[in-house]
Amino acid sequence: MAEQTSAVAGMAVAAPHSTDELIRCAVGLARTCLGMDVGFVTEFRDGLRIFRHVASVEGFSPVRAGDYDPLDESYCALVVNGRIPAIVQDSHAYPELVALAATDQFDIRAHVGVPIRFHDGAVFGTFCCYSRNPEANLSNCDVGTLAAFANLIGELIESRVVGERARAAIVERLTDVISVGRFTMVYQGVFDTERQRVVGYEALARFAPESGRGPDQWFTEAHGVELGHRLEMLAIEKALAGLALIPDGVYLAINVSPQTILTGVLDAVLAGAPLDRLMLEVTEHCSITDYDQISQALAQLRKNGLRLAVDDAGSGYASFRHILKLKPDVIKLDQSLIRNIDHEAGSRALAAALITFAAATGSKVVAEGVETEDELSTLRELGVHTVEGYLTGRPGSLPAG
Repeated sequence: MAEQTSAVAGMAVAAPHSTDELIRCAVGLARTCLGMDVGFVTEFRDGLRIFRHVASVEGFSPVRAGDYDPLDESYCALVVNGRIPAIVQDSHAYPELVALAATDQFDIRAHVGVPIRFHDGAVFGTFCCYSRNPEANLSNCDVGTLAAFANLIGELIESRVVGERARAAIVERLTDVISVGRFTMVYQGVFDTERQRVVGYEALARFAPESGRGPDQWFTEAHGVELGHRLEMLAIEKALAGLALIPDGVYLAINVSPQTILTGVLDAVLAGAPLDRLMLEVTEHCSITDYDQISQALAQLRKNGLRLAVDDAGSGYASFRHILKLKPDVIKLDQSLIRNIDHEAGSRALAAALITFAAATGSKVVAEGVETEDELSTLRELGVHTVEGYLTGRPGSLPAG
């Protein structure tokens, strides 16, 4: 039997320690209950039988977890295909098994095996036990015992495999998007209602509508598989290309997560960019455990002119901590706070508190998601004159010239 190579190791499905422990205990317990020498769980993949969990009687270790061999030369394949029964009391009574190399290689005489199936009927592999001696007392009751353990193991493995397959699909999808830049940037104007002009643009990523995923879901998924910083950096690179079309005196806002800031890649992507024309919007939907690290990572960029905004203020507790700890230049009131603010006394009170706080700390306020004249009128009464939303302009291409 070949030892596992790095290529095969890469095919292994990762599992939480607790799940592995449960499966190992089940394999050991089943082997002991049946009085067999070896018990093991296998996975069928790419024509191989891969041993995932193995329990052996002391002093006998014919196979280890991670070993593999050709599936079509194994007892496991014969069990699943129905070519041998679940119970083999003595392999020497079956010409096909006598001729099989595995019989002598692993010293198999008695064998009990059942498939491990998922809920959709797909075969993951097998749960088997075998002995070096014939076992005339093996019965259907023993098969039932093994099948019960196989069902338990199947439940544990399926939840893990489903999660890993979902993760693999996300990684593949994102890798494709990132490798070819399969998304575009649109720009939403930030409007000054007193001067009646656009004072900034926020760059927003837009993905193919047929994907069925909004931008938030794309970025959330990316962070879930450690690709968030790559997707964000590509979005920033694409956004910066629009600076050439933005007039002097008008800033460009780009979104970034705390995780990406902490990677240290921000300095490289912003190298050579006019920092005094940029505003970095820190997204709210992520917990920050060390604000000092964030502040230190941004210190030189801010010193060189980069402005900092806390996005989605008022939508959750994290945004208040961001404001207190990061001391932003701009506080952006979340659209959930702005929606129907002309009718919602609670929203007005919270917005007023944030506006008062901003004034006391030297921050400016921008209201997001303004869609009606009544919302705009209420915001102006509260002292907010810089807004962003469909009322003043939808996201789109930058005006030429």
